[in-house]
Parts: sequence; C-alpha cells; structure tokens
Amino acid sequence: MPNSHSSPANIVRDLTAGVVVFLVALPLCLGIALASGAPLFSGLLAGIVGGIVVGLLSGSHTSVSGPAAGLTAVVAAQIALLGSFETFLLAVFLAGLIQIGLGIARAGALSAFFPSSVIKGLLAAIGVILILKQIPHIVGHDTDPVGEMEFFQPDQQNTFSEFVEMVYDLHPGAAIIGLLSILLLVLWEKNKRLKNSIVPAPLIVVGIGIGFNLFFDWLGGPLDIEKNHLVQVEIASSMREFAGFLRMPNFSQWNNPAVYTAGITLAVVASLETLLNLNAVDKIDPQQRVSPPNRELLVQGIGNVILGLIGGIPVTSVIIRSSVNINAGGKTKLAAIFHGVLILVCVMLLPGYLNLIPLSCLAAILLVTGVKLASPALVMRMWSEGRYQFIPFMATLTAIVFTDLLRGILIGLAVSITFILNSNLRRPLRRIVEKHLGIEVLHIQLASQVSFLNRAALEKTLREVPRGGHVLLDATNTDYIDPDVLDLIRDFKETIAPAHGVQLSVRGFRDRYQLKDEIQFVDYSTRELQELLTSEQVLHILQEGNERFRTGHRLTRDLGRQLDATAKGQHPLAVVLSCIDSRTPSEIIFDLGMGDIFSVRIAGNVVSQNVLGSMEYGCAVAGAKLILVIGHTRCGAVTAAVDLVCSGANAEQATGCQHLEHIVSQIQKSVDAPVCQRVTTQTDDEKADVIDEVARRNVLRTVREIIEESRTIRKLIGERRMAVVGAIYDVKSGKIDIIEDAPAETRFVHGREGGAPAR
Repeated sequence: MPNSHSSPANIVRDLTAGVVVFLVALPLCLGIALASGAPLFSGLLAGIVGGIVVGLLSGSHTSVSGPAAGLTAVVAAQIALLGSFETFLLAVFLAGLIQIGLGIARAGALSAFFPSSVIKGLLAAIGVILILKQIPHIVGHDTDPVGEMEFFQPDQQNTFSEFVEMVYDLHPGAAIIGLLSILLLVLWEKNKRLKNSIVPAPLIVVGIGIGFNLFFDWLGGPLDIEKNHLVQVEIASSMREFAGFLRMPNFSQWNNPAVYTAGITLAVVASLETLLNLNAVDKIDPQQRVSPPNRELLVQGIGNVILGLIGGIPVTSVIIRSSVNINAGGKTKLAAIFHGVLILVCVMLLPGYLNLIPLSCLAAILLVTGVKLASPALVMRMWSEGRYQFIPFMATLTAIVFTDLLRGILIGLAVSITFILNSNLRRPLRRIVEKHLGIEVLHIQLASQVSFLNRAALEKTLREVPRGGHVLLDATNTDYIDPDVLDLIRDFKETIAPAHGVQLSVRGFRDRYQLKDEIQFVDYSTRELQELLTSEQVLHILQEGNERFRTGHRLTRDLGRQLDATAKGQHPLAVVLSCIDSRTPSEIIFDLGMGDIFSVRIAGNVVSQNVLGSMEYGCAVAGAKLILVIGHTRCGAVTAAVDLVCSGANAEQATGCQHLEHIVSQIQKSVDAPVCQRVTTQTDDEKADVIDEVARRNVLRTVREIIEESRTIRKLIGERRMAVVGAIYDVKSGKIDIIEDAPAETRFVHGREGGAPAR
C-alpha cells in the first residue's frame, strides 16, 4: 500500500502550507530579532536553519522551528550581559551542545509531567496574544513588529493602549485589505468545498493583498499603502555580501563563567519551550501523531550549534508557525523544510517581491489562527471540567498574556501543582464503606504513590473509625509508600487499633514493607451468621447486593481466601431458582461471594421433582433461610412457550429439541387466550411487554407450586425458619423487583417482624 503522506495531493498541500508559513515566519524572524536586540539578519538565519536543518532531522510531522518570541527577553538580557553579540553566539553554541546531551539522556520524557490544563492554557494564551496584537495591524496601525508577542512594549505602552492610538492612526487602504482578508478566511472555512481544496485560504489572502496593494498604488490618494505598512526586508544584493553577514562566535571567551551561565539558561528555556510547544502541536494535529521529544531536543541542539557558529539567534519549536502550518493544510515536515528554503531563496534573490505584501494580510492570517487557538468552545470545555482544570488553565493563559511565555508557564505550573497538592492532602485515598455479610467495613484504597503529604489525611481517617469498627487498608495498586506513612500504619495496627477496639485488616502490601495480608473480618456466610439472620434480613442482603451491582459499586472480595474458608463446609443464606439465561448469573447480580447461596438454574425457572429435592436439601439440611424465584424480562423460554401455544405447534417439531416440551408445557400454564390475541395484534415492543407479563405470572405460579408440592418446605415456613419469595430481573437495567402481590406466605417481606409468614 503506498504511503498516503507522500501522495501528490499531500505534497501540493505541504508546499502551499510551506508558502503560508513562510509568509508568516518572515516578519516574525525580523520582529523577534529586532525585539531581542540582535541583528535582523540573525533572525533570518534562525528561520532558515530552523526550517531546513531542524525540519529535515526532526521526528515531528507538523512542528515548525524558528526564533521564538518566548526567548526574546532571555536573548536580549544575555546579549546585554555578555557585552557583545559574538560572545552571545558562543553561549548559543554551548546551549546547543547541552540540548544534544539532554536528548541523548532522554530528558524529553519531562514533557509528560506537564498538566494538560497548562498546555491548553499555553495554546489559548498564544491565541489571545495573536488576536490582541494583530487587531491594530489589521487597520494599518503598525507601530510595533507584526510578530511581536509581548503584551507590554519597551516604551511602557501595552496592547490595550495601542487600541486607543489605533483609532487616530487608521490607514484606510490597509484596513480594507485586512478586513477583507478576515472575511475571506472566515467564508473559506465555512465552505466545505473550499476548505478541502488544495489551495489554502491564507495563500489566496496574500495574493489578493498584493493585488489590492498594487491597485491602491495605481489609484493613489489616501488608499495608497506606504512602505511602513508593508513587509520590509533589506537583504544582501550578492552572495559575497550575503556571506559577509555571517558571524563567528568569540571563542576567546571560553573561560568566561557568564558564558556558561548564559548557555545553561538558554538551553533550559529553549528546551522547555520546545517540549511544551511540541506537546501542544501534537494536540492540534488532526491525525493526532506523537512526536518523539528526545529526538526533538537532539535536533534542536544541532540547529542551535549551527546557529552559534554562523551568527543566528537560538531556535525552538514555535507554536505560531506550527499552528499556521496545520491550519494551512500541512501534513508532513516537507512544509517546514520548504518554508526554510523559501526564506533562504528570498533572502538571496527576491527581497523586492516580499516588500509588496501588506502587513494587514499577515495580521489577518494570524488573527484567525488565534481565534482557533483561543476559541470560546475551549474555554467552556475547560469550565465544564471543574476548577481543578479551569483555574490552572486560566492562570496560565492570563500569566502568559501579561508577562511572557516562560513566566506564564511557570505560574501555570505552580497553580496546577498547588491544586495537585491540595487534592492529595484532601483526598489521598479512596474511602468505601462496604456492607459485607453481617458487618460494615471501611475499605481504604491507597493511591499508587503515597507520600509524606498523605500522612495527615490517612491518620485523620484512621482515628475517626468508631470503637468496634473494622478497617481494611488496601495497597493492592500502590507502588510506593513513604516510610513515615508506613510507621503510622504499623503504629495504628500494633497500638492504636487494639486500644480503641478497632479491627485492622491489611492487604496488598509489598514484601519489603513487612506487612503481610491479614483479614480480620468475615466476608462470607458462616454457620453463626446463617443462624443469626431472618428470612427478611437475607432478602434485604440480596437487595443491597443487587443495588451495588446495578450502580457499579461491587464489594472487593478475596475469592482465594473464600475458597480456603469454604473448603471445610458451606452455610448458604438462600436458594435462588433462576433461568438458565446467560444474562442472569445469581452470584453476580446479587454481588455475592463463594458459599453465600445455592444457585439452581433451569430454563423458565420452572420446578420439577429434581428442583424441589435440591431446594429441600438447601433449606432443611444446609440451613438456607430463603427461596428466591427469579424470572426475567425478555425471557427466551417464555417467548418460545407463548409462540408455541398461540400457534398450536409442538416444541420438538418447531425447535428440534427433544425434551423442551417438559419445560414449555409448565410455562404455558401461565398463558391464556387473551395473551395470544394481544401477541398477534400488537407491535414488537408491545409483544415484549406481554412476554414480560407472562414471565411474572410464571414466577408467581412457580412460588405457589413450591409451597403446594413440597411438604418439607411448607413445614419450614410454618416453623418460621424460611420463606419463599418471587422476583423479576430486568435485563436492561440490572434491577431486581420483588413481586408485590406474592402469595400470603411471603407477605412478611413488607413489614412482619421476626420473619414469620402470614397464615
């Protein structure tokens, strides 16, 4: 099968996406270099190396690397601190070597520890900044570089103050182009045919922008767009001049401690930003591919080593270029490589053509990208996930907008960690009150990692156990327990629990913790429990078990321990007569353990001498206190019985089953003529209701037959030692309903004391 990524359609999409990314990246390279206090040419070199070298070696399909706005403040500070750009290049060279080492050491795994709320906050913050920063450029207010990513400006102005100035500094020509570009991008996105076309909307926008620029220039007047509202690239006119712009690092500063400090700072910040951006880009990749973080660190390091040697500012994976790449239809890293090639070609050969592009075009592309990253739907989704997700998300978003990328991420991480610690302090363990047979047990499930931060909460929980209570400490899913917590558990087990009359059971602790499994309570039926309970109490136990099963709160059972305990004998609480249907296993739907019930299963839950003999043994000899007859909805045996009696067919002839007639004939005692009339005239759903009604009648008939045909069972009922009860199990909801109009012998269920049957 051919590789879909290398198909002609995808190649065309990658090339056109590369053009769009190039158009966005070019002013970003210039703007970031300018804001960093570095030569403009160093920003272009970073774009070239980030696109071609990093793009070729990277394992990411959609990430685009280049000079990053998040590094602007760090780069500017280090250039000023080191005193010269050449010394700074040495720090960039060292930073690249450190990143290579981090990649080899597989430090990329650190990206897995960043909470998703922080990453989503990063994406949304980039979107908000893009929106705020590009609005002035849309209408021709171009006082700052189009790629500038800081809320506060060097002149103490901020993004909001720009809006005030924007009102007095509108350029009609640029505004027309910017607003038309936004309209085109929105309409293009809404039209499914255009959206899926090979040519991306941003490329059309740039082409139309250049056309309008030339048209307004021909018209002249107020619509004519001046040079300061267009892309401005001043590049070498020859290869010799181009080579003259390259700079070498000042290796004579190799013994300067400040260089190493700067190198470590750049490596840490660039690596952190790369890992976060890489994770964020993977989240918005339509194909949800996963980029290898260790390889990315290694490749970024190679790129920065090269840039340090030729005179460029450092690069990282950049979320703006990457998101533009994805939105423009980029499928593979060919788009990133091609964008780097275009920067190189234009720097050397075509600087004049780039200067025809209005900045408002590029601003429109970035603004629409920002709206996608910071959509209201994302904010509402984070709100719906609760405060533990929403507050770190908003903290990250706000902090990045009002400070910078690195500080914002650190603030978001701090808030997220605070919530994690708070959650651990409040809920370091899962508490479940389990109602086992004859006893309530506080089941405490320890987390996978139990640190010293969890000690206070665990101690509080253990000390709140009332006198005579039972506690099960479950470490089955725990990988690590802090020594302080282990000391607390041992102290409670050996001293505090005996003093307070509390029985402590432990389970699942690793051998190294020297806490062997020890269960102090009984979670299976014993002779003492069987003798203690009444028929009504047994029925209540079964109903509680069904509720646990239905709601997904089944008890935790040690079946191996129950196997050993019941090997010497059995003392079941009840005999359950149910259908053979695979959907009605009694032990599961009543959440019971081994030895708790006798289970008799036969199609249609009918009685025979063999069934009666089994039930008599279970009650008279084994001591069961209750016989529970369970029918169920959508019963196949009942359906067959109804169909056969209404059609007059023979069971063996209709099904090929030789002995089925013995079962069907008993069920048919509950079928009358009106049933057949309803079955033949009603819809399938209505017929199913009729079948369920027959199943209910069949249960009541079975209850009566048990009492009428078994002298042994009648005697036990008369001695108030047991009762017979009917019920229906709903195969859709999992709920057991006791049949209210049962025979008189079962009316005690509704309130008679002592389990005595009404006579």
